[in-house]
Amino acid sequence: MIAVYLCTAIAVYAAIRVIAERNTMRKLPFLNVVSFAVTGIIAFLLPHPITILAAAAYFVGSTLESNAIASTWAGGIRKP
Repeated sequence: MIAVYLCTAIAVYAAIRVIAERNTMRKLPFLNVVSFAVTGIIAFLLPHPITILAAAAYFVGSTLESNAIASTWAGGIRKP
Protein backbone atom coordinates (compact mmCIF):
# COMPACT_ATOMS: atom_id res chain seq x y z
CA MET A 1 0.00 0.00 0.00
CA ILE A 2 2.96 2.33 0.44
CA ALA A 3 3.47 2.38 -3.32
CA VAL A 4 -0.16 3.41 -3.87
CA TYR A 5 0.17 6.24 -1.35
CA LEU A 6 3.42 7.37 -2.93
CA CYS A 7 1.90 7.38 -6.43
CA THR A 8 -1.12 9.25 -5.10
CA ALA A 9 1.03 11.88 -3.41
CA ILE A 10 3.05 12.37 -6.59
CA ALA A 11 -0.13 12.63 -8.68
CA VAL A 12 -1.65 15.20 -6.33
CA TYR A 13 1.54 17.28 -6.29
CA ALA A 14 1.78 17.20 -10.08
CA ALA A 15 -1.91 18.07 -10.46
CA ILE A 16 -1.46 21.07 -8.18
CA ARG A 17 1.53 22.17 -10.26
CA VAL A 18 -0.51 21.80 -13.47
CA ILE A 19 -3.23 24.00 -12.00
CA ALA A 20 -0.85 26.57 -10.50
CA GLU A 21 1.61 26.88 -13.40
CA ARG A 22 0.88 29.76 -15.75
CA ASN A 23 3.24 28.78 -18.58
CA THR A 24 1.66 26.06 -20.69
CA MET A 25 4.96 24.58 -21.79
CA ARG A 26 5.98 24.10 -18.15
CA LYS A 27 2.68 22.34 -17.43
CA LEU A 28 3.28 19.49 -19.89
CA PRO A 29 5.92 17.56 -17.89
CA PHE A 30 3.67 17.63 -14.84
CA LEU A 31 0.76 16.42 -16.96
CA ASN A 32 2.92 13.46 -17.98
CA VAL A 33 3.74 12.78 -14.33
CA VAL A 34 0.02 12.71 -13.51
CA SER A 35 -0.52 10.18 -16.29
CA PHE A 36 2.33 7.97 -15.08
CA ALA A 37 1.12 8.14 -11.49
CA VAL A 38 -2.43 7.19 -12.46
CA THR A 39 -1.03 4.25 -14.41
CA GLY A 40 0.89 3.12 -11.34
CA ILE A 41 -2.15 3.50 -9.12
CA ILE A 42 -4.27 1.40 -11.51
CA ALA A 43 -1.64 -1.33 -11.60
CA PHE A 44 -1.16 -1.39 -7.81
CA LEU A 45 -4.80 -1.17 -6.73
CA LEU A 46 -6.40 -3.86 -8.85
CA PRO A 47 -4.76 -7.26 -8.23
CA HIS A 48 -5.75 -8.94 -11.49
CA PRO A 49 -3.63 -9.80 -14.55
CA ILE A 50 -5.95 -7.87 -16.86
CA THR A 51 -5.10 -4.77 -14.82
CA ILE A 52 -1.65 -4.75 -16.37
CA LEU A 53 -3.26 -4.48 -19.81
CA ALA A 54 -5.55 -1.69 -18.63
CA ALA A 55 -2.64 0.22 -17.10
CA ALA A 56 -0.54 -0.29 -20.24
CA ALA A 57 -3.38 0.92 -22.47
CA TYR A 58 -3.89 4.00 -20.30
CA PHE A 59 -0.14 4.66 -20.26
CA VAL A 60 0.21 4.39 -24.05
CA GLY A 61 -2.88 6.50 -24.69
CA SER A 62 -1.85 9.24 -22.29
CA THR A 63 1.69 9.29 -23.67
CA LEU A 64 0.40 9.67 -27.23
CA GLU A 65 -1.95 12.41 -26.08
CA SER A 66 0.84 14.28 -24.30
CA ASN A 67 3.10 13.98 -27.33
CA ALA A 68 0.35 15.30 -29.60
CA ILE A 69 -0.22 18.28 -27.31
CA ALA A 70 3.51 19.01 -27.11
CA SER A 71 3.89 18.70 -30.88
CA THR A 72 1.01 21.09 -31.44
CA TRP A 73 2.43 23.66 -29.05
CA ALA A 74 5.87 23.31 -30.66
CA GLY A 75 4.40 24.17 -34.05
CA GLY A 76 3.58 20.75 -35.45
CA ILE A 77 5.23 19.32 -38.53
CA ARG A 78 7.05 21.93 -40.55
CA LYS A 79 6.89 21.59 -44.31
CA PRO A 80 9.85 22.98 -46.30
